[in-house]
Amino acid sequence: MRRKVLTTFAAAAVLACGGALLQGAQAADVPGVAFVYLGNPGDAGWTFAHDQGSKEAEAKLGSKIKITRVENVPESADSERVFRDLASKGNKIIIGTSFGYQDFELKVAKDFPDTVFLHSTGYKKAPNFGTYDVRMYQGAYLAGVAAGYVTKTNTLGFVASVPIPEVVRNINAYTLGARSVNPKIHTKVIWINSWFDPGKEKQAAETLIGQGADVLLQNTDSSATLATASEKHVHAFGWDSDMKKFGPDAHLGSVVAHWGVYYVAAIQQVLDGKWTNAPVWWGLPQKAVNLEDLNTAAIPANALQAVAAKRDELASGKWDVFTGPIKDQSGAMKIPAGKTLADPELQRLNWYVEGVDGALPK
Repeated sequence: MRRKVLTTFAAAAVLACGGALLQGAQAADVPGVAFVYLGNPGDAGWTFAHDQGSKEAEAKLGSKIKITRVENVPESADSERVFRDLASKGNKIIIGTSFGYQDFELKVAKDFPDTVFLHSTGYKKAPNFGTYDVRMYQGAYLAGVAAGYVTKTNTLGFVASVPIPEVVRNINAYTLGARSVNPKIHTKVIWINSWFDPGKEKQAAETLIGQGADVLLQNTDSSATLATASEKHVHAFGWDSDMKKFGPDAHLGSVVAHWGVYYVAAIQQVLDGKWTNAPVWWGLPQKAVNLEDLNTAAIPANALQAVAAKRDELASGKWDVFTGPIKDQSGAMKIPAGKTLADPELQRLNWYVEGVDGALPK
């Protein structure tokens, strides 16, 4: 699940194909597709990744569609105004790219039954309202495998945003990947209670490094964690997009979300009259997420081989990260051998695996 950001302003800057404000009715033969963003693509993280996906859809579907992008829309009642305005302008598909939009977008969807509404990381649905997500935890596991070989202190750090199942999954997956190759590893976590706050992200990274963590991962939206790792001469991963440029020497790789894989498929389904509101949660098998741009100078050859082997296993769809035996941090067996957590269980995950230090915030 995704996005809970405290925002006090309600500005909505609009980027349309022609650069105008929310555009008028689309031509009958060119269906409008509207993307609503929480931030702006300059964040190098969450919004940037979704914007890249929208550009992929635009490039591959070409003149079949006309795309509108609306930036900096807060997760508040003001988003309902934006969704309603986009629907009233005749857009055929409206895409809300942040979890906090869910109720507002769904409310508008009920008033525009002929428009398809897609919502990122939600869990509700209606006849014309469907949800989608990518399995970032699979990429986090691969990052953990690499970290397990690179760490010299056996202490990993994780800069966490808000304590919801999505983030807990990623912390656990990172730890499971690392301990699969180095059982001595422990992961320290600092929660900043925000998705995007470069200042707090930097402070959290500095604290983790001070506690002995020498390989960091984040579930936040800026590049501050990687940049701080570079300043302190330790290692880190990028998140959502390839962040190598923010700390090339520190960068071990980036867990990248490829939203365009879904956007191209979903938009084409709507155009073909084949779309359904069934939830979509894609990962390595659909090439919707990956650990990319691995630093071959910093990661040993045997580590690269281990990452590649696990990537192939995940991509096959025959194995997934949360397959037992897996214990929680108290040592109690949570997932028995031979059992894999089903998606509904993954979406409710509220416990730390063995190797994660500290208590999960209530």
